[in-house]
Amino acid sequence: MTTSRIDIFKQILESDPANSAVLFGLAKEYEKADATSEMIETLNRYLAAADDQGNAYGMLARAYEKAGNRDEARAAYERGIQAADSHGHPGMAEEYRSELAGLE
Repeated sequence: MTTSRIDIFKQILESDPANSAVLFGLAKEYEKADATSEMIETLNRYLAAADDQGNAYGMLARAYEKAGNRDEARAAYERGIQAADSHGHPGMAEEYRSELAGLE
């Protein structure tokens, strides 16, 4: 039996549940697997544990959009803009502003 990357990340998190790098990796794997609700839950755990520079907020916003939750998508884009601006990523912040305007 082949162990999936998702299973590997989950095993690592059993012994180190606050490992933000592993949480982010797991979220990316959920994104590839089109497992939106698991991705949302994992990204929220990641964002509670990490000082993200903005990327995870965009991922989270797109996942919320896919799940049909526009209010949460807006909130994630807004937090992503703040994070991107505070970490010196104006291009990312502008991208999120554009996505946010499209949700209006």
